[in-house]
This record gives sequence, C-alpha cells and structure tokens, in this order.
Amino acid sequence: MAKTAHRLMSHLDGRSLVLVGLMGAGKSTIGKRVATMLELPFHDADYEIEQAARMTIPELFESYGEPAFRDLERRVILRLLKDGPMVLATGGGAYMNGETRSAIAEKGISIWLHAELDVLMERVSHRQNRPLLKRPDPRAFMEKLMAERYPVYALADIRINSRKTRRDVVARDVVRSVESYLSKSGNSNKGQLKNGKSDS
Repeated sequence: MAKTAHRLMSHLDGRSLVLVGLMGAGKSTIGKRVATMLELPFHDADYEIEQAARMTIPELFESYGEPAFRDLERRVILRLLKDGPMVLATGGGAYMNGETRSAIAEKGISIWLHAELDVLMERVSHRQNRPLLKRPDPRAFMEKLMAERYPVYALADIRINSRKTRRDVVARDVVRSVESYLSKSGNSNKGQLKNGKSDS
C-alpha cells in the first residue's frame, strides 16, 4: 500500500479526496481507513464545524436553523480544501451547495459513497445525533433525501457502493477507483475538467 500511496500522491497535485453521501453512508469511518492507507491526513467537516462554532451539530440546528448551519458548513469546507491534500468527509447536505461543489471540483476529487435505504437506516437507527431524522417517520424522510440528493451526488467524479461488508473492503474500493480515475487522460492535472466516473 505504501507504493500505492506514493503513486497517488504524485498525481493528486495537492487535491483532496472528498467523500460525499447521505448520513450512514460511512464517510467518516471509511474516510479514516482511506487516509491511513494513503498516508494522508483525515478531516471530518462536521467535527471541524463543531470546533469552529463551539457547539454540537444538533445544537447548531436548534439554535440557528439549517440555513445558518449550511452557510457555516460551506465556509469550513472551503477553508479545509485550501490545506490539501487530505481525505475529507463532508456532511450529507454539503454537496448540495453549488459553491461547495465548485470548490470541491477545483481542489479535490469527489467520491460518492452510495448506499441502499436499508443499509442507511440500519446504520443510523441507533444514533441520537442526527437532527434531520428527529421526526415521526425517519425512513420516509430518508427516502425523500435520497430522491432529492442522489441525482446531485451522481455528479461526483467517482461512485462507490457502500454496502454490508467490512469497511476495509469499501476503503480499498475507494483507493482502487481513485487510481483508475487518475490514470485516465486529463485527470492527473490540477484544474482540468473531471468527467470520468468509476463505479465499484
């Protein structure tokens, strides 16, 4: 894996690997494993937001509402992207912001961790820190989020199937897909348009 890390670093040209997807897709857990495999720093945007605000995500939602949270999220991600390369896990709604998507396209490689509804619900059902799911029918709301967000997530450079398997397996899927993506003509140069998709 050390050879893989060295090879990828030579082609990333300062860009970060940015994980996008719904809550429960495994962005933080898998992102940490990818960062370890590639010897890159790992950052979780939600954690960085909480540090900047000195409040938890649920507290931010309750005190200021979702629009204010999204604005802070956008500013934190733009700041983090300036310090690449890194592996960056973003919140589920971050990639929906056009300015954030543009910044990720310029300074990163976007990786959508795609997961089916049952997988997502199983992963998030026992957690209490999901303000968007604090409603009478969280499954129906998750389906609504999938309908709204999956077409936008599909704009990401790479798509990975985040399924019921060991997280290391999915992390290796990410690394292999990034290798494949970078090997395509035009993708190893910073700032060029990235149209290639890889689906593992």
